[in-house]
Amino acid sequence: MIPERSLEVLRAIVEDYVQTNQPVGSKSLLDRHPLGVSAATIRNDMAVLEEEELIVAPHTSSGRIPTDKGYRLFVEQIRNLSAVSNPEKKAIESFLDKRLSLEEMLQQSAKTLSQLTNSLALISYPSFGGSYVRHVELIAISETRCLVMLISSSGQIQQEVAILQSAISDELLQDLRGRLNGQLSGQPLSDVSSKSKDLQLELSDAAQTAIKPIIATLDGLVNENKQEKVAVSGAANLVRTEADFDGFAPLLEMMEEQVVLLKLLREIELERDGLGISIGSDNNLASLEGASVLIGEYGEGDGSARVGVLGPTRMNYQGNIASLRAVARYLTKSLNGN
Repeated sequence: MIPERSLEVLRAIVEDYVQTNQPVGSKSLLDRHPLGVSAATIRNDMAVLEEEELIVAPHTSSGRIPTDKGYRLFVEQIRNLSAVSNPEKKAIESFLDKRLSLEEMLQQSAKTLSQLTNSLALISYPSFGGSYVRHVELIAISETRCLVMLISSSGQIQQEVAILQSAISDELLQDLRGRLNGQLSGQPLSDVSSKSKDLQLELSDAAQTAIKPIIATLDGLVNENKQEKVAVSGAANLVRTEADFDGFAPLLEMMEEQVVLLKLLREIELERDGLGISIGSDNNLASLEGASVLIGEYGEGDGSARVGVLGPTRMNYQGNIASLRAVARYLTKSLNGN
């Protein structure tokens, strides 16, 4: 059992090392933190931490740095204390105020998360393989532009503008809306393409030609749900922290492999609080031995997916956990149309 005061010393060492990237000594701990004890007492606490393999001296007569085990214990102590600041909250909310496609929303979310954490942000696309169509809406914007909206059972709202080859009458648009909802409502998303093609055959040749861009746009919205992709942002953050990684080149190569990134997001088990953490030697990939990966989840049911942060073990865990959870929460709200 680690004494509470020794845990306070560990927290102080982690915070200072994350900030300075320099080994931490007892004198600097006294200068930076109101621990209320003497330097000798701090040295005794550091000896306890070193004996428990929570900190280590990288060089003779140097200060101490956290080990992977030390980081893990630190994270367990602070994982439920994290909260985003008001400026960060506003930054996250700013992109949700915009009407974005699923692709744009995930790319923008990854960019926002990478900026908040100064790390690599990874967001997997939600898979709605088990979802069904709740409603299709068609809204004429102009004579040759029609907004196509697909609302799925998960609450996900997708939309895209279809560019028409010629003007379409209000009567045909209304008829098509009724036919689409009659044929597709309650049907699996996987059946949309075949059923919409069957529906077209019920119309005249002229009508089929007129609605073809609308059907193609609807198919495109459905296909977005089938993509096993990862939105990635923040490679420049890894470049800035290159000194923290061994074998930096393989890490950059990994970012080009969507399959590897999907596996990375999926293989880390989430704990009861919805957060999964893999630190240093916990990671299965050799290129990530100097990295930490934080994983959360967004969406609900069939529409759930993963969101993650990858950076050096010397990362701001408390701030990054808070940002990860906040982005996951707002993504869930956005997917549900809230």
